[in-house]
Amino acid sequence: MQVLTKRYPKNCLLTVMDRYSAVVHNMEQVVMIPSLLRDVQLSGHGGQAQAGTPDLYTYFTMLKAIRVDVDHGLLPREEWQAKVAGSEADEAENEAAETEEAEEERISGELDLEAQFHLHFSSLHHILTHLTLKAQEVTRKYQEMTGQVQ
Repeated sequence: MQVLTKRYPKNCLLTVMDRYSAVVHNMEQVVMIPSLLRDVQLSGHGGQAQAGTPDLYTYFTMLKAIRVDVDHGLLPREEWQAKVAGSEADEAENEAAETEEAEEERISGELDLEAQFHLHFSSLHHILTHLTLKAQEVTRKYQEMTGQVQ
């Protein structure tokens, strides 16, 4: 298991990010056969995924992808949009995105920047903490499935 080497205050965003990265790294080290996670619910009964509910494999791949962003930073906006879209967006989608972006900029200019910062900071803190718990659950469930319970 990866050990945190840096020391920050307990509720510091850097601490939460480091903890998330360490837990996902541990998950990657424990889960040797990710395909075993397919069609298994994270916290369900009976082991089979219900329709529309993400399985452990989906969580595993999502948590790994988010870890890359946490560890290496964000892609430039254009690359991120292309990655999410999977291909070039057509002209109408680009115009809609530009209109939406202009509206967001107008609204954000009207809002208090400190309030925006605190809203996004607390949201990011909460999301990373929640994802850390999910990574721990995926690791625990995999260990139970493979008989590696400690």
